[in-house]
Amino acid sequence: MPVFGQAPQWVLADGVPIADALVLSHPEQCDRLRAACPEAAPTAVLAGDPCFDRALAARPYRERFRRALGVRSGQRLIVLNSTWNPASFFGDGGAGGDLLPALLPRLAGEFPVDEYRFAAVLHPNIWHGHGPGQVRAWLDRARRRGLVLIDPLEGWRQALVAADAVVGDHGSVTFYAAALGTPVLLAAAPLHELDPGAPISDFMRVAPRLDPGAPLREQIDRLLEHHRPLPGPAEYTTSVPGEAAVRLRSLFYSMMGAAEPEWAASLEPLPLPGHEPVSVTVPLHVLTRVTRPGEVSMARWAGPPSSAEYAGGDAHIAVHEDTRDVDGLELADVVFRDGRPDDPRFGSPAVWTAEVLHRHPGCALAAFTVGPSECVVRPRGGRLLGLTSPAEASVDPAAAASALHALLGAGGAGDDVMAERLVALLDDGGFTVRAGARSVRVRVTGLPAG
Repeated sequence: MPVFGQAPQWVLADGVPIADALVLSHPEQCDRLRAACPEAAPTAVLAGDPCFDRALAARPYRERFRRALGVRSGQRLIVLNSTWNPASFFGDGGAGGDLLPALLPRLAGEFPVDEYRFAAVLHPNIWHGHGPGQVRAWLDRARRRGLVLIDPLEGWRQALVAADAVVGDHGSVTFYAAALGTPVLLAAAPLHELDPGAPISDFMRVAPRLDPGAPLREQIDRLLEHHRPLPGPAEYTTSVPGEAAVRLRSLFYSMMGAAEPEWAASLEPLPLPGHEPVSVTVPLHVLTRVTRPGEVSMARWAGPPSSAEYAGGDAHIAVHEDTRDVDGLELADVVFRDGRPDDPRFGSPAVWTAEVLHRHPGCALAAFTVGPSECVVRPRGGRLLGLTSPAEASVDPAAAASALHALLGAGGAGDDVMAERLVALLDDGGFTVRAGARSVRVRVTGLPAG
């Protein structure tokens, strides 16, 4: 089997090496080049891996990258990664059928949106081969369920640093994730397409595999609970971690016949990506359980959850005003949106909440999110309220609004009982929301009518 990137057709022209220096990151690659194309072996230079070095240097800032991707405290970020050939995760996985597209709808019903955040890193050739418009069209429903698409050139390293787990295939991004020590689950592993002697083949043979027919959440949770980093990826990604800048600069200046600068060689740090706020615009299925006065346990799904999830609790529908599932607005118990409180298009949060309750007679509560941890809400027949959670451990303001709706209306309470409960919450200063393993205190304040 030809060694991709090292066979004669890639490194020779008319029998002569096309490069004066072929930069490799590990002696194992030098050995494989020598075996695959002896004529090019003298050009090999062991200079490490600057891409991996940048990711290593970024790890102290992991929480910043997570916040940039809209990951809240206590949430798990799962990165879905695919390379570009037909046997990849985005292809048929080597087993027939469209593997990743088939799994995406199941993510909505198995993973509560307040406990898991999903991002997709697709190989640049997928974007180039099909076109950005087609890729976004294929993933449109998943994006409206909260999936974030990562820039394939500038954002994938930051996503790996931020990730709690990666579901991927035989592409290099998945191997980089494993080299960083991130738990990896293989959705596609076509060993017949790989050099059996390559380190990635060893990794594919021993890494845990995704079973597409089994519950997905159980597999992810089990992966995270029992993860033990495999030594191979970290060992073979680079034999000189942290040294790429020094070695590459020395190589480049020697090839130019010039003296190196006196200052230390360094790599540009990974830039902090722009903030990717969570935007779930499909109707949310919200299950709640009031565990005691002033405390509610809740979970929200971007698709119908299994019937077992409904045991012992109440359910309601929460819908973003900008949803494309417009029929859902007429069924919504909670309607929410996000925006600036001074945006003249909405008048103000007070004006907008009043308009929503008037426009949708079946809606019991309207919520206008004004910041990452703050929203303005108006229950039907009630006063204007502010909900705020701690910035360092915040809950999605729309989730806090749903929790308030559940607390006020638990047990089918009438208007008088709901009014009494609201007074009690204001007197107590707020309520507690439990989502998964997190418990967050939400402050409730009364606001002027205008």
